Amino acid sequence: MKTRWLAIFAAFLMSGCIQQIAINSLGVIMDNGFAVLNEEQDLELAEKSIPSNLKLLETIMKSDPDNAHYLLLASQGYSSYALGFVEDDNPDRARLLYLRGRDYGLKILARRHRFAQAQSKGMEDFRSALSEFSGEDVPAVFWTAVGWGSYIQWSLTDPAAIADLPKVEAMMQFVLDRDSAYYYGGAHFFLGTLYGSRSKILGGDPDRSLDHFQRCLKINHEQFLMTYVYYARSYAVQTQNQELFEQCLARVDSTSLNVLPEARLSNAIAKKKARLLRAKLEQFF
Repeated sequence: MKTRWLAIFAAFLMSGCIQQIAINSLGVIMDNGFAVLNEEQDLELAEKSIPSNLKLLETIMKSDPDNAHYLLLASQGYSSYALGFVEDDNPDRARLLYLRGRDYGLKILARRHRFAQAQSKGMEDFRSALSEFSGEDVPAVFWTAVGWGSYIQWSLTDPAAIADLPKVEAMMQFVLDRDSAYYYGGAHFFLGTLYGSRSKILGGDPDRSLDHFQRCLKINHEQFLMTYVYYARSYAVQTQNQELFEQCLARVDSTSLNVLPEARLSNAIAKKKARLLRAKLEQFF
């Protein structure tokens, strides 16, 4: 009898191990899948492929819901999909997708009890909680802030959403302090857009915006084309610099998608957004 129960117990453990091995194997496949998608230049193919990859990722997470790596992929995936394929046509849907991206990231960060509590407190507590994170936490902080900040961008009629903007700014400042080069200078890109998209009366700062965009372009060697799109869309429009606006979009148009193969998809999306911006030239100037 004892031998029988040992055999059952061993089989149970073995099934658990096999399941975990399968989950880990799928995780590797997901990593490779997202890398392949980032290299894709056909926007229609990417737009159709990304949702199924995200749902497969969420299916895997059902069996491993606290896996920080999968949560980070989901945070990045939903925010990137919303920016590339949703926000220009359906802002309301984009808001919901950005919230998913934010919440997956927050689930990682909230493992720090102090940060979990600080989310509902003032800025002093929030900044103090952020200071407990290290350079290893930069990706989670960055993508959480991207989802959160983008949600706010499309929720400007919601005072509660706007009230969280200082927290997002603090998170990007954390990234800047720990690893300013992360994701092609992403924190500079984000803060440049933040300071460049508002008038001085509403907290904008053209000088800081210009500095952030110039630093970002230096970091990514002028190869991450989305930098130029938001440089034009925020700083150039806010300062009514039409010449700079057109120069930025021309640079996007003339640059080969192969200049940064690992971000070919992002650069293809930048070219699409540049065309949409150019069509609105008369509205901006």
